[in-house]
Amino acid sequence: MFRQIIVGLDGSEKAKKGARVAFDLARQYSGSVTLVHVPHAETAAYVFDAVAGYHAAISSPSFDDIEKAGQKVLNDALQIAEDLGFEAVKTHMPHGDAATEILLHADEIGADLIVTGRRGLSGISSFVLGSTTQRVNHLAKCACLSMV
Repeated sequence: MFRQIIVGLDGSEKAKKGARVAFDLARQYSGSVTLVHVPHAETAAYVFDAVAGYHAAISSPSFDDIEKAGQKVLNDALQIAEDLGFEAVKTHMPHGDAATEILLHADEIGADLIVTGRRGLSGISSFVLGSTTQRVNHLAKCACLSMV
């Protein structure tokens, strides 16, 4: 049923919880998981110990800083997979709009399920669902699971 699972990551605890659930589901269905993170300056600030939701900085992070922060987000989820003994995992780190890139990759690999955190790092953008999760849930051609 869930053989190709995508997890949208932003570095939040809800996204990490989503990764754990995705690894468990993939194991039950002999599937694989693709971890997708679309790096942005806001995520870099959060990953490098800034306050969640902090959008203004004295100096903007460089492209290299954003890439390093993005790789850390993916590495944290890869560590969860390793801790759980799950090996059928890939990563994907495109640039652009997070929802668009998650949906494009889901179509590319024929995903059966997309897992995201219900509200990640941008809690101000929506009271019920984060804007990325909301768009993914609305436009996905496969099942979606939003973690609380």
